[in-house]
Amino acid sequence: MIEVPAALQPVLLALGRAGRPRLVGGCVRDALWGLPPGDIDVEVAGVTFDQLLTVLRPFGSTNVVGRSFGTIKLRLAEQVYDFSLPRRESKTGAGHRGFKIEPDSNLTDREAAARRDFTINAMAWDPVEHRLIDPFAGQADLQARVLRHTSAAFAEDPLRVLRAMQLAARFGLILSPETARLCARIKGTHAELPTERIWGEWWKWATQATQPSAGLRVLAEADWLAHYPEIAALKGTPQDPEWHPEGDVFVHTGHCLDALVTNPEWQGSPPERRATLMFAVLAHDFGKPSTTAQVEREGRLRWISPRHAQAGVEPTRTFLTRVGAPLEFAPRIEPLVREHLVLHDFGEQPPSDSALRRLARRLVPATIDDLCQVMIADRRGRPPRDDAAGVAAIRQFQAQAQALAVARRPPPPLLLGRHLIARGMTPGPAFKPLLDRAYEAQLDGDYNDEAGALVWLDSHLRPAEG
Repeated sequence: MIEVPAALQPVLLALGRAGRPRLVGGCVRDALWGLPPGDIDVEVAGVTFDQLLTVLRPFGSTNVVGRSFGTIKLRLAEQVYDFSLPRRESKTGAGHRGFKIEPDSNLTDREAAARRDFTINAMAWDPVEHRLIDPFAGQADLQARVLRHTSAAFAEDPLRVLRAMQLAARFGLILSPETARLCARIKGTHAELPTERIWGEWWKWATQATQPSAGLRVLAEADWLAHYPEIAALKGTPQDPEWHPEGDVFVHTGHCLDALVTNPEWQGSPPERRATLMFAVLAHDFGKPSTTAQVEREGRLRWISPRHAQAGVEPTRTFLTRVGAPLEFAPRIEPLVREHLVLHDFGEQPPSDSALRRLARRLVPATIDDLCQVMIADRRGRPPRDDAAGVAAIRQFQAQAQALAVARRPPPPLLLGRHLIARGMTPGPAFKPLLDRAYEAQLDGDYNDEAGALVWLDSHLRPAEG
């Protein structure tokens, strides 16, 4: 039994008198999983578009968004529902938009479901007879948590491979072997995809995943990692088993991502921050493939990756461009990749206050709080190694930054242009160098309030006046 919102029930009853209404797609899948349904889409067979519009109009505000596609939006109690006719689709050209779509109200339930991507999305619910319509055994795949293509038409739209990636990550699914083989056969069609559609699927992966490593495994099994060489290079890149018993860098990265999404800090963040942290963790070891080497130390061969944090910045930038990330993401993510080994760089002793202030400035527009989430995920991504001590050290480091009020931003400059003017200076080219020197002194801890800034200024103006 799928629970239908009260406001929608009379609409469905009226549609049932005119045709055959069906709840379709993700709302059915989510309801059977016991999840709150997202958008509720209703497909109505057995009526014309004009008949559908006539039935809907008395219930609220309607908006025809595509007569050629047979779609009407209806607002009920502050909620918008989509109503459409069943559709036939035929491939007419390359790309995601290369389809001819025609409404056909005479399609059977099976014919209508056959155009959907996966069996778990091809189920429908009859709200009049209260029964599940499942012509492609989607409920069995739902219980087995398997992604299986509904029909051979899957191959006509390469975006569906990336949908498989984000669905697997969101719901912890595995790709069926036959679907993996079909995805591999259409690998060459990736170039048909508009960048904005690619980003749309990666965005869902980065903001909604519960098991992001499952999405990466789908890409690997589908042979689509070839389109993301920065990730592909992680496979087979070795790590020293003493520090990384979990396996190669690809395996490690998957564990780190899965650790990140269990972090309440990540779960409670807005989508933009979730995406920033997810991509930073994904990319944090992008520099290892180019820097990893085997050396002899203390009488044994060991794998090392010197300066891999810095080496990871350029492939991070390239990857973000490749997936169509908006321009504001790279400046947030790159410093988190570059600085993710900062605790190792500081050594055994706690960092000085000056070092923390300077780190906060280097990270902008990211923050020390952001960096700590990335570092914690890195530490937790090494099973079965228990790195509780490493996580505790990061928490202590974060607490030190919070006590210094630099965990979320660098300290604002205390000495400003108005102070120079008050000392009789005329605005001009000399201002910036002096203010820059003053800020460096502030970061060093030479002063920590406005009065101290003025003392510093007077001491540095006096020689010039003499």
